[in-house]
Amino acid sequence: MSDAHLTSRAPAVPTAPVRPPGSFHDVPGWFFPTDVVLFDRILGAQAGEQRRGDLLEMGAYLGKSAIFMGGHLAPGESFTVCDLFGSEAPDGDNDSEVRGSYATLSRRAFETNYLAFRDELPRVLQAPTSAVPGTVADGSCRFVHIDASHLYEHVRADIAAARSALQPDGIVVLDDYRSEHTPGVACATWQAVLEEGLRPVCVSPNKFYGTWGDPEPLREKLVAALRGRDDCGLSTQDVAGHRLVIVNGRKAQPPRLPASRHRGPDRPAVARPRSGNRGGLRRLAKDWLPPAVHRSLGRGLRAARRRRSLAG
Repeated sequence: MSDAHLTSRAPAVPTAPVRPPGSFHDVPGWFFPTDVVLFDRILGAQAGEQRRGDLLEMGAYLGKSAIFMGGHLAPGESFTVCDLFGSEAPDGDNDSEVRGSYATLSRRAFETNYLAFRDELPRVLQAPTSAVPGTVADGSCRFVHIDASHLYEHVRADIAAARSALQPDGIVVLDDYRSEHTPGVACATWQAVLEEGLRPVCVSPNKFYGTWGDPEPLREKLVAALRGRDDCGLSTQDVAGHRLVIVNGRKAQPPRLPASRHRGPDRPAVARPRSGNRGGLRRLAKDWLPPAVHRSLGRGLRAARRRRSLAG
């Protein structure tokens, strides 16, 4: 994630060794099955319609969604990823958010992960997302993914940048539009719907998908593609005069995932750790996970051990 989650006070590289991932599942991040399916369907639909345009991601974390997006890049198109990657955050609130969540992030880790799956890096803009309007041409993009700051003012600016960068029927995706710890994203997202012409296409548990063009053609394609699947829940609601498709597929079978050049596709995605390696895994989790997630994981493991002890 970009100008919300990085700071110059962070170490230049993660404390854990930067090793190429052996599979897509080995890349840290929060890119869940429902959204893998929706990204694949939407980007695939654009390709099927011979739509041409660039891709843009604002906020990359360690590259999981960027790796997937890069596989949908057609010849002659460009892919821009904007993230601070350890550079100084633009303001005090942003700096505090950065230091509290993603201090181990680095550009080297992103590039290592990306090049494990793709032949060439995207165009990397190491800067706050406020640099996007001066770098990405207006009307050049067909798909924009926003996963940067959670602060209301920054998300508002990122949505405005996406609108300028997108083609008339381009798609914008907003992460964390409904999480309890990201009310600024929720406020900015629905304000754009109510006041600025953003029209919903669909929502997943984690992401909002919309357009400033006509949402109906893509919406119908998604409904037709997902209606027959038993691994995706599908429902429709009218929200503030907009038809909204709700997709929930936490157990959805994703499409063919990118294969790492560092492990054959027939090998298991994640090896089962030996019990003697728990200390190393704990140290790795502490280095890579946001502090709040690491604390929550630790509490869960301790509770599980207590239950096993009582049961024994």
